[in-house]
Amino acid sequence: MADLLDTFQIAASGLSAERLRLQTIASNMANARTTRTEAGGPYQRQVPVFESREIDPFGSALDRAGSEVVVTDLRSDGRPPIRTYDPGHPDADPEGYVEYPDINVLQEMVDLMTTNRTYESNTSVVEATRDMARKALEIGR
Repeated sequence: MADLLDTFQIAASGLSAERLRLQTIASNMANARTTRTEAGGPYQRQVPVFESREIDPFGSALDRAGSEVVVTDLRSDGRPPIRTYDPGHPDADPEGYVEYPDINVLQEMVDLMTTNRTYESNTSVVEATRDMARKALEIGR
C-alpha cells in the first residue's frame, strides 16, 4: 500500500505544480499590457521553475527512482520591454514611447494547453491508482 501512496504523492505534486503554472500563465496573460508595476516599469513575464525531488532518498534504488515535482522558484524571463509609439498614453516618455511587456499571448495559450494536458494526465494517474487500490481491497473479501 505504501507504493500506492507514493504514487498518489507523486501525482499530487504534479497537480500542485501545474496549478501554480496555470496561475502564472493567467497572470502573464492578464498583465500583457501592464505598463506600471510596484517595482517600476512594465510587467515582466513570470515562469515557474520545476525541480525533481526523490520521494524516499533512503530507500532502495527502485524507491529512489520515484520523484515528485516541486516548484522551487518563480522567475522573471528577463525579456526587454517592447517600445511602442503612443504619445497619448499616460506612461509615455518625453519622446512619446511606451514600454509594454514582451508577452506573446499565443505562446501563453500554447503553455496553457500543455498545462491542461499535464494536469489531466496527473488526474488520470490518481484515478488509476485509486482503482488499483480498490481492486486490491476487493481481493481480500
